[in-house]
Amino acid sequence: MHVQVTVVVIVVAHMAVMLGIGYYASLRIKDSSDFMVAGRRMGPILMAGTLAATEIGGGSSLGVVENASMLGRAQWGLSASWYVMTMGVAFVILTFLAPKIRNSGVRTVPEYFRRRYGPTAGVFTSITMFLPLIGLTAGQFMASATIVSVMLGLSWKTALISVAAIVTIYAVLGGMWSVAITDFVQVGLIVVGMAVAIPFALNFAGGWDQVVANVPPEAFDLFSGIGGGKAIIALVVMYVATFTVGQEAVARYYSARDGKAAMHGSIIAAIINAIYAFIPTILGIVMLALVNMDMVDKDTLLHEGARYSLPVLASLTMPAIIVGLLFAGVISATMSSADSDMLGAGSIFANDIYKQFIKKNASDKEVMRVTQLVMVLVGVFSLIVALSATSIISLLMFSFTLRAASAFFPYILGHYWPKSSNAGSIAALIVGSIVSVLYERRLSPVGFFGWEQQAVIPGLVCALIAFIIFSYLMPPKVETVELPPDAK
Repeated sequence: MHVQVTVVVIVVAHMAVMLGIGYYASLRIKDSSDFMVAGRRMGPILMAGTLAATEIGGGSSLGVVENASMLGRAQWGLSASWYVMTMGVAFVILTFLAPKIRNSGVRTVPEYFRRRYGPTAGVFTSITMFLPLIGLTAGQFMASATIVSVMLGLSWKTALISVAAIVTIYAVLGGMWSVAITDFVQVGLIVVGMAVAIPFALNFAGGWDQVVANVPPEAFDLFSGIGGGKAIIALVVMYVATFTVGQEAVARYYSARDGKAAMHGSIIAAIINAIYAFIPTILGIVMLALVNMDMVDKDTLLHEGARYSLPVLASLTMPAIIVGLLFAGVISATMSSADSDMLGAGSIFANDIYKQFIKKNASDKEVMRVTQLVMVLVGVFSLIVALSATSIISLLMFSFTLRAASAFFPYILGHYWPKSSNAGSIAALIVGSIVSVLYERRLSPVGFFGWEQQAVIPGLVCALIAFIIFSYLMPPKVETVELPPDAK
């Protein structure tokens, strides 16, 4: 793909700004609380931006354009918008939980389990929360590098190393402040950049009427392409479960200045998702029309991959300065997910492994330095994994399902149900993990009402049953939802 100098300059300048923001944010860091949870001073606007940016990644931009275009394997059409809209639905649901999550006063999900249920539950969740973040970081590095290499004409390895270095540097410099501010800039770029692309694309196609006339009617079906209501419900359940216990997402709620800010930030993030959902979807449908009108060569497009429908469309229809801003936004979408994963991994290791088992009397400054060191190591290891492109990634990514299925109900009910017990949490963690493994690997001897394709759902249900049964059989010594003070 031919790349104009203007586009390259804009993208490089954007990356330089991200590094500058990282340095600026580092000046605000005074202690580990500032680094891990932004000193719990984040307002609703900044929180909404970073929350939305964490979840709007490559799949929510390039992936939705591809699936909506119906040129790849997925034939979703307009229903591709549900991939992003269901994230917004999840944020609305989390609005009701946000004050409890924020007011728990913890820094990480494993810290909550340790203080609410005991050290065994804390260790288990530390491991199952830490491992997927490495895999997720590697995956986001790979997605970012692929986009950079295609858009800027670099070799894939050069792009991968560059992306890994830039993300690691600005995330390590400023922690949550750096991540939040860069996320805020990045989500603005991707939403505005994609929205601006629509009128240019429609003009190139000859208007909306021409688009409608050159795509099949099923392209405008809002439900059938993605799999109907069952698939939509499954996405909502998956997002609610993963956003609630995923450190990269829930840390935003911990960082809010109070429960009200957490609620408002969650609502605004939901609105951003609802608006953004249709932007890449429409662009995908326009691309399908252009292919059907022979204005874009389908073979050439598929040669680079239908995933690159957006950059092809942008290069054909938009002026260089707009293309540059759009490309910077798309690259930002994946980078903003990688920085959150790295910070989550570093926070969990320092707060819940190093501080609890390696050096209990570690100072606050030492905990922060360990967090930064682990972030660097996660960045390096994720880079190695991405370069080797082995099955390690799929193994690490699998634990993403494990953490959601096993930890969700002990985490949520622990905030509301005084009878929640240590035995119940251990039972849920074990049962949820085993059931998820069985269904993920297609090893279960029984079906689960047709939900086998979403292993997290049977895992969640079985974990809930185990949690309630064992909490009643082996109740807590003291019935309360209040957390005891953390050992210093």
